[in-house]
Amino acid sequence: MEPLLRVENLSKSFPGVQALREVRLHVMPGEVLGVIGENGAGKSTLMKILAGVQRPDGGTLFWRGAEVRFSKPSQAIEAGISLIHQELNLAENLTVAENLFLGRLPTFWGVIQTRQMRQQADALLSRVGLEVSSSASLGKLSIAQRQMVEIAKSLSSQARLIIMDEPTSSLSGHESANLFRLIRQLKADGVSIVYISHRLAEVADLCDRVEVLRDGRNASTLGAGQIDHDRMVEAMVGRELSRYFPHEPKPPGEVRLELRGVRVSGRTEHPIDLEVRSGEIVALAGLVGAGRTEVLEAIMGIRPVKGGSIRVDGKELRLGRVRSSIAAGLAMVPEDRRHAGLVSSMQVGENLTLASLDRVSTYGFISGRIDRRFAHEQVDSLRIKTPSLEQRVALLSGGNQQKIVFGKWIMRSPNVLLLDEPTRGVDIGAKQEIYGLMERLAEQGTAILFVSSEMEEILGMADRAIVMREGRIEGQLPREQMSERSITRLAFGPGGITPNGVESGH
Repeated sequence: MEPLLRVENLSKSFPGVQALREVRLHVMPGEVLGVIGENGAGKSTLMKILAGVQRPDGGTLFWRGAEVRFSKPSQAIEAGISLIHQELNLAENLTVAENLFLGRLPTFWGVIQTRQMRQQADALLSRVGLEVSSSASLGKLSIAQRQMVEIAKSLSSQARLIIMDEPTSSLSGHESANLFRLIRQLKADGVSIVYISHRLAEVADLCDRVEVLRDGRNASTLGAGQIDHDRMVEAMVGRELSRYFPHEPKPPGEVRLELRGVRVSGRTEHPIDLEVRSGEIVALAGLVGAGRTEVLEAIMGIRPVKGGSIRVDGKELRLGRVRSSIAAGLAMVPEDRRHAGLVSSMQVGENLTLASLDRVSTYGFISGRIDRRFAHEQVDSLRIKTPSLEQRVALLSGGNQQKIVFGKWIMRSPNVLLLDEPTRGVDIGAKQEIYGLMERLAEQGTAILFVSSEMEEILGMADRAIVMREGRIEGQLPREQMSERSITRLAFGPGGITPNGVESGH
């Protein structure tokens, strides 16, 4: 059978970086092909070339047996190739329906056929299992809901090959299950899927074949019967990861963060009481929508608080003031690094020192010498892969971008570090480095409170798990009582555990 897509000796370089080196790839009709590798392995560059977003320096692309060259995304879409970006490509000021058909709105004599558009949009939303109105403003949707809109958008173009880049990174277990059913249905209909994910269990469950990239080259191809976690990890990193989670529990010190009766805006019914001690790593667990992110935002002063008190090292914070939180020694790595953690148009060095301008300035003027010294220290300490401090941060891999967000706040030596999905969308090697960084900070006395939807991350890194459900703290578990079942039982509530005892994907 002729491959639907075939890539021969594809190469691509950027200033100071050889992103792809003679990469080969093929996708059969109705096949789910997994493409995996560490951040910086070349996955996203390869997919952008397939989708017409970037042009290769060399190599050949064959589509349905004929050689093709895509110079812009519209050409790839017309051919039948759709790319769902990891960083969502949607317009927040438009409705869901308008986003689904942006650039090809149904018109009659130049007039947009709103009713027809909404009917078609409702059908697409139903197909992906997203229960929102097609007339709703996209800006009011959660990140998870926007991810499903992006998937529905690709289906609207009648694509024969859909490239999914980290499609479940922001989805709940229920939403992920809907996506997996949809992928299997598309496969049965003859649609091909290229599935990129750092969640190796998903890759093993969904994919017929796996292509592994390492340092911009083909590293390995795993066929049916060869796809398992250990083989994928070894192929990606070129070595065995002997200790994935480095956490060694130690007796905690004095209380560094204390919440008493805190009522978060939008979650007014349930006062929150919690504390985190010096050197302690505490997980804030629960389902998507349980209120975990809202609690972190309230502590940091981003979200209004309607009552209660927050203390850092015994001193009460001025609620709702980010400046006061930073001055008290708080720092936060947000879930959405692209929009809330980085200034993508700025350089690596500028992003690293952005939260510490007072420390790199003299008499109100930024000292270039001090600024570069501090930035270089973070690049070296965190092993950030960048050609230079002048590289635009948007051009770096997801794992290196996440390290920059960490580095920006570590430069302030925080007393309390808040982490919202700290390893979302980063590869297995970068995850291990982030876990090592969390461990080092805890050893230095930093109190860490982190939100995670990955169960093995909670079990591997937390001294305690505080489990939230529907805006309230449902219970707390010390490390020796933490298990997948005990956490899930609290997260779902009485009688709420799924038949297999866990919410799929989390």
